[in-house]
Amino acid sequence: MSQHEILFIVCSYLLGSIPFGFILYFLTERKDIRGEGSGNIGATNILRIKGKRVGIVTLILDMLKGIIVIAYGLRHFDSPVTILLGGAAVIIGHMFSLYLKFKGGKGVASLLGVFLMFHFPSVVVFACAFFLTLFLTKYVSAGSITGVTAVFFFTLFTHIVEVSTIVLVVVLLIIVKHGPNIQRMTAGTENKFSWKTNG
Repeated sequence: MSQHEILFIVCSYLLGSIPFGFILYFLTERKDIRGEGSGNIGATNILRIKGKRVGIVTLILDMLKGIIVIAYGLRHFDSPVTILLGGAAVIIGHMFSLYLKFKGGKGVASLLGVFLMFHFPSVVVFACAFFLTLFLTKYVSAGSITGVTAVFFFTLFTHIVEVSTIVLVVVLLIIVKHGPNIQRMTAGTENKFSWKTNG
């Protein structure tokens, strides 16, 4: 692996580590979002606590991290494995942020940003699985888990083994990150999705 490729992966992680949800909430409320709602820094918790506008901005910014990394990778590298390693790094950075003592979000928005550029049909597969599950369960977390799992199986049949392996690792990390959500869903205490939020 060249120095350029290594630098690409490291910078992707550093970009992914930027906690936009944490920053936006602190700038507007002067509070730590990790002490509010589910304690997550991602768009879903921001949506519930702060409202639609800030939630959507958080979602877009977290997706942009993946979009920027893959756009750069597609321009400068020929190897899909190298490009997706950068994508995996940005997702892992979001989940284990260097700036938040390796705590972070669930990684789903950044994964969507990655696949918007890397393999758009996977986003369509994610959306179908996500919204069907959300409709049936009213749980965003269940939709997210189903969606990323569907992305893995889709890439398994449409990409080389190395790409599918990278996706598998990322998907497993995302599912592990959803462990508390899975426990709350099992206990019946997980928050159900509603657009009836402020702003």
